[in-house]
Amino acid sequence: MNAITPNRYAAAWRRLGQALPRPKAILAISAHWLTRGTGVTVMPAPRTIHDFGGFPQELYEVQYPAPGSPELAARIRDLLRPVEVALDHSWGFDHGTWSVLMHVYSKADIPVVQLSMDGTRPPLFHYELGRRLQPLRDEGVLIVGSGNIVHNLRAMDFTAEGRGYPWAEQFDEAAASALRRHDHDALVAFDQLTADASLSVPTAEHYLPLLYVLGAQAKDEPLAFPVEGMEMGSLSMRSVAIGALKSGGAG
Repeated sequence: MNAITPNRYAAAWRRLGQALPRPKAILAISAHWLTRGTGVTVMPAPRTIHDFGGFPQELYEVQYPAPGSPELAARIRDLLRPVEVALDHSWGFDHGTWSVLMHVYSKADIPVVQLSMDGTRPPLFHYELGRRLQPLRDEGVLIVGSGNIVHNLRAMDFTAEGRGYPWAEQFDEAAASALRRHDHDALVAFDQLTADASLSVPTAEHYLPLLYVLGAQAKDEPLAFPVEGMEMGSLSMRSVAIGALKSGGAG
């Protein structure tokens, strides 16, 4: 619902778009494309996927008609060798990608490709893929990981607006502290971050996109949190921006 509901998160993502240097293309890693093996979208005109149910019709009418980039997909496949990367013609942009990018780059005029996450692999594998993708940043590609540091749908409390359970807030702050310290080892071993880590990350798919972004981070590179906050008890809305931002654009 952040896609169509005016709120502070959508506003912060719009400011982030103003603060970021305009990229030549975007690589998105979304929690909602979990596969066996790794794939990358290769079609020139990806579809907008409405991969959810039970929401207002307005949400199903949202389209994000950004072009794809077969050239970027091929470059990603080459960078990730010897990991085999399938060139995918069937996926598109799931809501993990378009519900955020529609605020950051509302004109949908920047080429976007999605990279799937191999759900059979351990966290270190995903971090190492991020390291191999680092050269893309020098080539003008923005790497976006879309998920949640804390994501437990079964524990959600719809009355807890702007609040988190103690265990959720503790995990979110432990992750933030490790991010500030550039302690990637602690973030890869996220199941050890707090005593109740399994409540905050009951399944890994929403956490793993962060590891791709961290893998592409250079040593001592600046880091900011354009968005902070907890929602419904068990969802962290923390966003992490790595690299230089234009002054005043992402407050």
